[in-house]
Amino acid sequence: MSKSSSVHSLLTPDAFTLVLVDFQPQMAFAVKNIDGQTLINNAVGVAKAAKIFNIPTILTTVAEKSFSGPTFRQLKAVLPDAKDFDRTSMNCWEDKAVRAEIERIGRKKIVLAGLWTTACINFPTIQLLEEGYEVYVIADACGDVSQVAHDMSIARMVQAGAVPMTWLQFVLELQRDWARQETYEAVNQLAMEHAGAYGVGIQYARAVLGAHASEGGH
Repeated sequence: MSKSSSVHSLLTPDAFTLVLVDFQPQMAFAVKNIDGQTLINNAVGVAKAAKIFNIPTILTTVAEKSFSGPTFRQLKAVLPDAKDFDRTSMNCWEDKAVRAEIERIGRKKIVLAGLWTTACINFPTIQLLEEGYEVYVIADACGDVSQVAHDMSIARMVQAGAVPMTWLQFVLELQRDWARQETYEAVNQLAMEHAGAYGVGIQYARAVLGAHASEGGH
């Protein structure tokens, strides 16, 4: 049986580009759908996963020098070598430099996270879908001016064909198999640092079962 064209496959590290959009102070001030510290935690979790799995990552800002300020320093600390593009358009896909970089990388799946869901995630998602890309949106690493604004934006993108996910789902989807030892320890460390009770559970298992406790059976 052939795979349905309506099914969006699981993400693999070699298949997509990550675009982190406008994680800037001025944009964060108005965010109401998610606590500020949780937003930073989740965004950093995404960035660390991108580093672990060697995902090509683009950072974008809007009016960095004149209005919105720099990308969160926590993200820059994780991804110091990621290409950073400042622009005037709300829609990063309409920025020639960002578009050229996405096309240069050449991957047909795009994962997006950033501020605000209403415009800076919604607008490029719809246009990328129209141009034949598969788009995945990390919903809990996006912020908006209200819960309704965020929810309606996610609903509109899903209606258009985008795939919603959470930051932890993103990490686990990339790891997929705990026997993949080349990333196993880094993913567990990421979970302990950023995944709340799940990370505490890993710490507990290692304390009770020993340092070599492993879901991979080794």
